[in-house]
Amino acid sequence: MNRRDFLYKSGYLVAGSLLGVGTFSKAFASAGQGGSPFLRPRIVDIPKIALIIDDIGYSIPRARKFLSLNIPITFSILPRVPYSRDLAGEISDHGHEVMLHQPMQPYDSSLDPGPGALYEGDDPSRIIGIVEENISEVPLAIGVNNHMGSRFTECQREIHETLQVIKNNNLFFVDSRTSNNSKAFRTARRLHLTTDRRNVFLDTVRSESTILYRLNQLKRCAQEYGHAIGIGHPFPETARAIEYFLRELPASDISFVHISKIMYA
Repeated sequence: MNRRDFLYKSGYLVAGSLLGVGTFSKAFASAGQGGSPFLRPRIVDIPKIALIIDDIGYSIPRARKFLSLNIPITFSILPRVPYSRDLAGEISDHGHEVMLHQPMQPYDSSLDPGPGALYEGDDPSRIIGIVEENISEVPLAIGVNNHMGSRFTECQREIHETLQVIKNNNLFFVDSRTSNNSKAFRTARRLHLTTDRRNVFLDTVRSESTILYRLNQLKRCAQEYGHAIGIGHPFPETARAIEYFLRELPASDISFVHISKIMYA
């Protein structure tokens, strides 16, 4: 061993004694094989997008437009509406995931959240009864997100009671974030309930160009944070915009996944 090699290897041994033998023994072995221990290739996961299509249950043809897109999509089904059960079964048979779209009180009193809704001031027994019944209406559901709910999700006691029922049924919760002051996500985390929140609403404006713009926003969000959740509705414009987005998307850029792949990552 010449003097240069002696000093080189001695340096690794001294560093190992100061900073931990395990780390530097691995580095020493790597260096002995001719590779740099500090310049390893970084393995980067492909960014993931989960698309949730809300308000399923009123129209079979509209739901089927999204089944034909041939990507993983999660369908959030309203309880107690005409085709809830039929569509839940068909969607599941196609290999997609189903959620309960739990109706909740909005700020705008002119908007009807529909049957099976929760309201500010509901006592615990009413909340438990309604949510349990709605879950039984969509028995294939693996999670829940809120339908409307800009008012209800700001009510600390009521949303706490609701999320506790969801947890007791071993479901997860996605906060649709219909209010910037929603307490749902933070409350779910305090309850140690598996939870996440919507990043982008795709179709608040029913314009294909606007929806396409939102899809690209969603893509950038996924690239920045590793994953992103987008929520849309069973509009023909939304289905067409997603179809166009998929045609223009390089295959390696984004991975579309069901929501469970993000919730349980």
